[in-house]
This record gives sequence, structure tokens and C-alpha cells, in this order.
Amino acid sequence: MSANTTTITPRAYLQAQSRWHPLEIAFWLATLLPFVLFPDYLSLASQIAITALFALSLDIILGYAGIVSLGHAAFFGIGAYTAGLISKFGWGDPLSGLVLATAAAGLVGFAVSFIISRFRHFTLIMITLGLGLLAFEAANRAHWLTGGSDGLQGMSIWPVLGIFKFDLYGYTAYAYSLAVLFFVFLGARRLINSPFGLALRGIRENWVRMPAIGADSRAHIRKAFTIAAAIAGLAGAVLAQTTENVSLESISFQRSADVLVMLVLGGAGRLYGGLVGAAIFMVARDQFSGIAPQYWYFWIGVLLVTVVMVLPNGILGGLSHIYARWRRK
Repeated sequence: MSANTTTITPRAYLQAQSRWHPLEIAFWLATLLPFVLFPDYLSLASQIAITALFALSLDIILGYAGIVSLGHAAFFGIGAYTAGLISKFGWGDPLSGLVLATAAAGLVGFAVSFIISRFRHFTLIMITLGLGLLAFEAANRAHWLTGGSDGLQGMSIWPVLGIFKFDLYGYTAYAYSLAVLFFVFLGARRLINSPFGLALRGIRENWVRMPAIGADSRAHIRKAFTIAAAIAGLAGAVLAQTTENVSLESISFQRSADVLVMLVLGGAGRLYGGLVGAAIFMVARDQFSGIAPQYWYFWIGVLLVTVVMVLPNGILGGLSHIYARWRRK
């Protein structure tokens, strides 16, 4: 072994990962540009922020723990319906609605995590798909409560902090969505760059060997799944509050599939991958649906296939690889 070879300790690695990169600061400053440059697209911008929050929740379990879920929209829908029902029956405060919706999705996620932590691979995919379909059908059948295919109507959201009303132009909606996304991202960033986050990476690489070094794989998976479910519910609640409507689509398989596509586009397991993927997917959908409203998924498919073939690890993964090669040269 060379005398110049150094070993990086886990603590040093986590400290290095925790430092803010100038590109991160530039990224978050860029999220403020729609207020100035694209005021007519603030509604789309708020949808992107909410979808990015949802993608971040899936990235915690898929990108870092290796748990593939095809029913993650169930928790998104639970949060949306919880926030919607609270508002419909007389309590329209958005912040307390967020807390209650997040708690409801987290509690359901905690209960489901005992099933999720017992299985891996194909069996896990089928279980999450089945649970998602069950949640969708339950919401559809409970027409008296959820509105079924007609959607939940009659919501009335109060101004944020009693001051900022949700206007038609989308200023409050985008500011509100962006603020929630940013603060949750700070928590997720701290979580991922901690010993717990490092253990999740180890579980993703080798689920069997982790208990040998003192990390209970099932316990860590239960915690990660509960956190991811709570964040997904939070995203659903923000959508319900900013649109004052909850449709059956919020809990559908299509939403679960779309957020998985976003992670593939942006790059799973990179924290910013879901955010970038959500922005690209939502903007592409907006543009493609304007060109061909009935066939916009065709162009999304073309985009996905192209990215996967050219950049197998997603856009951020590909850019990171190119940057690493440039540094070596």
C-alpha cells in the first residue's frame, strides 16, 4: 500500500457531504426567478415544487434504502384527503392542516412499514403496488367522504398566517409550496448526511450484512419508510391547500409511476435528483401537452428512453460522471 494512501473515516465523509456547495446555493436562488421572470407560470411553478417534494420523499426510500415502491401515491393521497377534509369541515388553517396531514400519512406509513421491512425485490414491488391499488379503490368507494371520482369539493383554506391569501395569480401558492419544500429539504439533507443516512446506503448495497456491523436493517427501513410516507403526505396536503380541491388522481397508480419516472430522469440517490427530475418532467408535460394533448405521454417516453440510454444514472449522475472525468484530466 502506498504511503500516500489515506483512509476517509465515516465521520469525515459525512462532514464533507454536509458542506454546502456553491451550486446548491445557486439552485435555490434560481427557484426565486419565477417571481420575476415568469409571473404567468407561477401556478406551474407551485406544481413543480409540490411534485419535487413528493419525489424527494420517494428518493429517501428508493435512492438511499433501495426500496422500490409502486404505491407511494397512497400516502400522497392520504395527506391530500386529510387536509381537504379538515378544511371542508370547518378548520381551514393551512399550517395546522399540514401537521395533521403529515401525521396521518406518517402513522399509516409506520403501520405499513412492518410489512415492507420483511420483503425485498419483486415481492416488495408487488406488495406496494397492491397496497396502492387498495388505497385507490377505498377512496373511490367512499364517495360519501372523499367525493369519489367527482373529487372532494367544498374546501376553504384560510390565509397563511392570517395574512397571505391564496390568489388566482399563484404568488402565495408558489411561495408557500417553495417554503415547505425548502425546509423539508433541509431536514432531508441533514438526515441523509448522518449516520442513519449512511446506514441506509449500506442497506441498499447489502441488506443481509448490515446487521453484522450493528445496524438493524428492518428497523432502519421502518424508520425511513415512515419518514418518506410523512413527507409524501405533506406534499399531498400542500397540493390540496393550494388548489382547494382533491381529485381521485392524487392517490392513483399513475401518480406513483410518474414520480418514479422523475427519479429516473433526475437520478435517484442524489437528493437533488428528484427535484431536477420533477422540474424537467412537469415542464416537458406542460409543453408536450400543448403540442399534442392526447399523445403527450409518447414524448415523455421518448425523453425517458433517451435519458436512460445516454445517462443510465440520470441527468445528475451523468453530469457528475462528466465532471469527475474532467477533474481527472
